[in-house]
Parts: sequence; C-alpha cells; structure tokens
Amino acid sequence: MANPVLVEVLRGDLVESVHRGAVVVVDGDGKQVWAMGDAQQQVFPRSAVKAIQALPFVESGTADAYGFGDRELALACSSHSGEVAHAELANAMLAKAGLDVDALECGAHWPSNHGATIALARSGASPSALHNNCSGKHSAFVCTCRHLGIAHQGYVRPEHRFQEMVRETMEAVTGARHDEANRGIDGCSIPTFAVPLQNLALGFARMVTGNGLGADRAGAARRLMSACMSEPFLVAGTDRADTELMQTAPGRIFVKVGAEGVFCAAVPELGLGIALKCDDGAGRAAEVMIAAALARLLAADEALSGTMKKAANPVLRNWNGIEVASLRPSAAFG
Repeated sequence: MANPVLVEVLRGDLVESVHRGAVVVVDGDGKQVWAMGDAQQQVFPRSAVKAIQALPFVESGTADAYGFGDRELALACSSHSGEVAHAELANAMLAKAGLDVDALECGAHWPSNHGATIALARSGASPSALHNNCSGKHSAFVCTCRHLGIAHQGYVRPEHRFQEMVRETMEAVTGARHDEANRGIDGCSIPTFAVPLQNLALGFARMVTGNGLGADRAGAARRLMSACMSEPFLVAGTDRADTELMQTAPGRIFVKVGAEGVFCAAVPELGLGIALKCDDGAGRAAEVMIAAALARLLAADEALSGTMKKAANPVLRNWNGIEVASLRPSAAFG
C-alpha cells in the first residue's frame, strides 16, 4: 500500500513539497490504537531503539556495579551531538571500567553540534570516537563486556556474544524476528534489523508498561525510560527535537530519533508506544510527524497538546532571517 502524505512544505500559501510516511500507536498488550499508512512496513529503526539495546547494560548489573545513575543511563540510550558534556561523560564511563577511547569501535566523526565542532577545531584537537553520536551506547556495551568478563574486542560484529545478547533482547521485547535475513549494518558498525513499525511501537509500549517483559526486565526498562526523561539533554543535545520535546513535558514523554526519518516514542501515562517512518528519510518531516502524533495523543491536556502542535508547524527562515517557508502536518492527522 502507498503511504499517505503526512507532511506538507509550504512556500507562501502554496504546497511546494510533500512527505509520505506511516505512523502506528500500540498499547502494552499489542493492540493497535491508531495508525496511518502501512503498520507492517519493514523499517530499519537505527538509533531509535537504543533504549531497548541498553537493557543488557542494566539487567546484567553493569550499571549498578560501576555506580552509574540517570546521566549514564541516558547517555547509553543517546544519539548525542558530541558536545563537551557528552564526550566527557562517555569518557568517564569507560574509565570506571578501566577502559579508554581505544576500546570503542564506533569510529570517529566531528560533533554534529556546530558550536562543539568549532570549539574542537579551534583547540587544535581532532575528533575521536567519544564525539561519535553513538559513543554513549558503545561505552555501555564495552562496560557490560568488561563486567561480564567477555572480551570486548570485536563487540560490533554480529557473531560477538554481546551482539547476540542485544539481538535476543530486541527480539524478545519487540516480538519481531531478528536474524540474518533482515540484518544490515548501522552507521556505528553494529547490526541493525528491519522489523515492522507495529513491533517497534509494541516494544516501546512494553518498555513503559512492563507488559510481557518479566519483573527484572520491566524494572530495567523503567529505569532507562525514566533516565532519558530525566536527562533529555544527554539523549540528544542543544536544539535537538528529542531533547526539546521531552523538555516540554518533563517525565511524561519519551522520544528517540533514528536515522532516515524514523522516530520511536512512548507516553507512559497512557501506556502507549509510537513508531513512525518518513518514506523519503527526511528528518525535518519526521520531526513534524512525531510532534503531531504526540499532540493528537495528548489532546486531553490542551496546553501540552498546543505546545506539540506548535512544534509540528515549524517556520523556515533564510540567511537574512526572513520567513520563507513552513511545514505542517497534513489533514491525515485530523
């Protein structure tokens, strides 16, 4: 099925471009509450599922063994902007386990935050793996290997015991098959698996309700969700949609971006998980989609819903600061 137009881009009063996609909302029992487009669409969630991938970090006792709290747990779930606080915390996590940046196999890149890149360049330093947007997750991975006595070298490979743990966890929480047939390689070099949007939404509904997870896993999930909502800056960074949306409703919503126009989210008070994909991979459209979806789900809270609606209708300005275009959710959102 062709997915509907979910976002329109206007220049003046005319629609200049459109973005198609799919959104699905599921409760903790797996019941579909609301959907637009193909809920069974196979999607690589990429970084949107980091909170689920972080479950072994907590379940294994690693986080407690090294004295990690909400800040470290949030960074383990992050796609951060490489700002100083992000890189320093990742480094501190490694140090607690007797490791350093050389243990990370995610690769190095300049911070995605412009200011952080300028500051790093002016200092004469080069970017390291600590500045990689996935360094928090990878630090959690190697810390877990160290705590469990697993050799961390090669931890990004599908056959490594730790990646097997992550794969088994993802499969159990989402209820979707994760194997070689639907496996790809993520930007940070670990395996990523294409699964239906419906299952991604179910995974996050389970993360906030605990349904079907068992007591220990449900407790670990609650800790990770709570940490992300308590430390939204560490989940993403300055001027990032994940951070800003969570900051508008402290402790009430979880939001996590994935590459290529994917978002996963959860509303704990409603026991709902959300997953969406912008067909063309446009991040700007995916941000409109997640804000519009949250506005609809939180309609009973007029003030919060209004804030989300504003986020779903951003204005675009040119280099002279002149308003030149805008984005809006399509009529499909109701």
